[in-house]
Amino acid sequence: MINTLAPRKSTRQVQQLALLPLMVVAMSLGGCASYQFGAASMFQPGIQTIHVPIVKNETFRHDLGVRLSEAIVKEIDRRTPYKVTGNPNADSTLWVTITDTSKQVLSETNDDDPRALNAVITASAKWTARSGEQLMQNNLAADSDFTMAFGEESRFVPEAGQSIATATQETIEKLAAQIVSQMETRW
Repeated sequence: MINTLAPRKSTRQVQQLALLPLMVVAMSLGGCASYQFGAASMFQPGIQTIHVPIVKNETFRHDLGVRLSEAIVKEIDRRTPYKVTGNPNADSTLWVTITDTSKQVLSETNDDDPRALNAVITASAKWTARSGEQLMQNNLAADSDFTMAFGEESRFVPEAGQSIATATQETIEKLAAQIVSQMETRW
């Protein structure tokens, strides 16, 4: 016996129900297409290679540019998914310039000899994509040529056997870490 009291579905309702799975799939693909998750979400999408020319050095310490270049390359290899390449036609280029280096006296002995000092290095950096897009930007104070300023220091005490050489190397490594940290995408 046929139940005549049960409501019949119209052809329009049947068509809507048939399209429902397709709409769910389309919405999920469209919503997640540009979404990244995990460690990859911290870095620029579409950038796979980076060219790091030798750091330009505007100071009289001739070896600092090469040492900072090496530290930056090591830091990029260690912390990012980017592959550093010697090819200037890479997906992006990181230009860095050391602008100043100094020693600051923090404390002196009674005879005015320095007891504790800081080794200070300041630099500027600019990271651009092959297309010319600026990838590293300071959201607080935009500069006309999109360079960012960085500065690091390391304390050393000559009386305790510490030297300017080890303090300078520590400062270079801290500066490289600071520059590479700015390569992460902003939230």
